[in-house]
Amino acid sequence: MEELMGQFASMQLLNQFWISLFLIIPIVLISRTVVAGTRYSPILIIVIFGLSMGFILVQTGVSEPGLPDFPMINLIAATTIIALVVTFFVGGQELRKIFSKKELTSDEMVTQSMEEAVLGTNRTQLVMIVRAFFLLIGLEGLFRTIVGGGVTSLSEVYALIAYIGLVGAVIFIDNKATITNKPLYIRKGLIEMVVIIVVLFFAFHLASWIEPTVALPQIFFAMLISAGIGAIFYEWSFGPTIKALLFAGIPVVLAGNFMVGGSRIGDAFAIDGMNAVLAYGFFGQLFWMFGGIALLIFFAKTNHVRNLAPGMAGALSHSGLTGACTAGDLGDRAAKRAPIMINIPFFGHVFVFSILALSAEQGSLMTLPAVIIVATGLGLTVLALRNLAGANGDDSTEVKALMQFSFGWQLVAVFGGLVMLSMSAMPFDYGGMAQASAISHFGLFAAIQEGMLGAEAAALIPFIFSMPFLVHPIVFFMFGKAMKSDGLMPIKTVYMLALIGVLGVASGLFFL
Repeated sequence: MEELMGQFASMQLLNQFWISLFLIIPIVLISRTVVAGTRYSPILIIVIFGLSMGFILVQTGVSEPGLPDFPMINLIAATTIIALVVTFFVGGQELRKIFSKKELTSDEMVTQSMEEAVLGTNRTQLVMIVRAFFLLIGLEGLFRTIVGGGVTSLSEVYALIAYIGLVGAVIFIDNKATITNKPLYIRKGLIEMVVIIVVLFFAFHLASWIEPTVALPQIFFAMLISAGIGAIFYEWSFGPTIKALLFAGIPVVLAGNFMVGGSRIGDAFAIDGMNAVLAYGFFGQLFWMFGGIALLIFFAKTNHVRNLAPGMAGALSHSGLTGACTAGDLGDRAAKRAPIMINIPFFGHVFVFSILALSAEQGSLMTLPAVIIVATGLGLTVLALRNLAGANGDDSTEVKALMQFSFGWQLVAVFGGLVMLSMSAMPFDYGGMAQASAISHFGLFAAIQEGMLGAEAAALIPFIFSMPFLVHPIVFFMFGKAMKSDGLMPIKTVYMLALIGVLGVASGLFFL
């Protein structure tokens, strides 16, 4: 009887697959419907619906904070690194093309079906969204089956989750899309799946191997390996795996994270010191985002989205803006430049994660190294602004200057923010969460999610990280308005938002 009940419990867990599918996919589709016919990104709507869904599930008694009754949602929320591996690969390709001065155009094997399946989403896009869901759970399930994922309610069925996810990913290819070579296209997708698993496997073991010396997270090594592979195979034309994860990987991951974050809204506000964390995260989003844009406009004399969007996506490792760029919401040039800019700052993460890991051990920020890094970042930022101002629209010069800006401003934002937070009464682990949320930093988020700042921070980070996304309607409204104005950002509004950010950050640090 006990064995029968165990089997029944496992079958019930499999139902989580379908529940998760029908909770997450509609959030992504609704977000696309709301912004259909506009130049705004659906990411901002995913924020609202994701947080609302998580909050409602708890308030109606369906689940508890953290959604323990929906382990598959938590599995999706933990797949951040998979979505980023693809972005790093594409960034490595673009970097190789830039440094080798190669202008290559890969053969496009797929012509999308333009038949509208849901308002704002054509058939091919719908299939890619569903395929991204299957890929994320399948690859994560396979990875956990190989390396072991700890004891969870899904531990015994990871292999089955992997099977369902990967088989579903292979099946979900739009039959109405025009594919020049279907067998080759499918093989490319399979190869891409294998490579992603290999990257995750080696990144995991490298992080484990070096952990006694310095606690660098898995995502750091995943970035190095995937970017390196992209640089080697820079002529690789994308198969269905990369296409789906580039288009819908980040939106699906964010939908899962926002649901988990929304479920903790009630509890989080009751935690002592949380108001200061949330205030800094909220206004820090305005400060670091529009402060950086203001610098680009005032000193570099550029207010075009082709520079601002990928530049700030890279400079802040900004999850929402990265998703909008890679999905093509902000134009083709921003879509091509964003993966490059995302990769560049990650090379500085050896400093970020090393200092954060050592600081976490001692319970406070290592101030001197942090200040030195801030000074270095300021120098790179000044150099970048000068070079960008003299680019005169030259694509190669702009890209190189944006690479410098992404690296420099990232160092300033991460460590400048942590230095400011260290001067407040906020504990270090709360400060780390506040800074990750203030710049929507995917790398810091993933590292904290892995437990770099402790179990409490790992549990709270989905909520802390998601709350500043309520500022994203402003962020994406500004970029959407710019897209309507031939890509030109409204200058005075940027300065005003940056000033509000300065005042809000000061209030969050010293008065809450």
